[in-house]
Amino acid sequence: MNQVLKFEAAIANFFGSPYAVATDCCTHAIELCLRHRGYKSVGCPARTYVSIPMTIFKLGLDYYWRDYKWKNYYYLDRTDIIDAAVLWERDSYIPETLMCLSFQFQKHLSLGRGGAILCDNVTDYDTLKKMSHDGRTPVIPWKEQDIDTIGYHYYMTLEVAQDGLDKLPDAINRAPKIWTQDDYPFLPDMEVFQ
Repeated sequence: MNQVLKFEAAIANFFGSPYAVATDCCTHAIELCLRHRGYKSVGCPARTYVSIPMTIFKLGLDYYWRDYKWKNYYYLDRTDIIDAAVLWERDSYIPETLMCLSFQFQKHLSLGRGGAILCDNVTDYDTLKKMSHDGRTPVIPWKEQDIDTIGYHYYMTLEVAQDGLDKLPDAINRAPKIWTQDDYPFLPDMEVFQ
């Protein structure tokens, strides 16, 4: 088993989900989930990281702002997708969701870059795994496959996964920061969203 598969298994185990798909970042994890589900309209928190509404815009989705209080995670309105980029809590996976994590340098498990999608059915896992790997099954040489899925170059590298495996025991034993909407500016006021 390679480092990415080991990292996915360790993250799934910590968060209490059946599956985890490792990605290169949380923003791309959310993008993959939005593409996979095919939502046409999404509610976006008014206080979150700027890449979330930019991704929604990039995908050409109808969206509206929703200013509400949240702690450690939030749902994208009208979806089963959770932005849990700042969440670090054992057995916190919410069943029947696609829960997106971040391992960016400011996060509890700080890898510089990286993300994951927690899910609880093998169909979502298989599809999202292929989507993150240019549409291919990652453990088979791509030239030996009849690729049947549109994919994106959003996979986690072996080096980042190994770094995650090395740092995971310390992250499990440290108390995490609690994040809320107050850690973010009011995005609708930014010029880019006018």
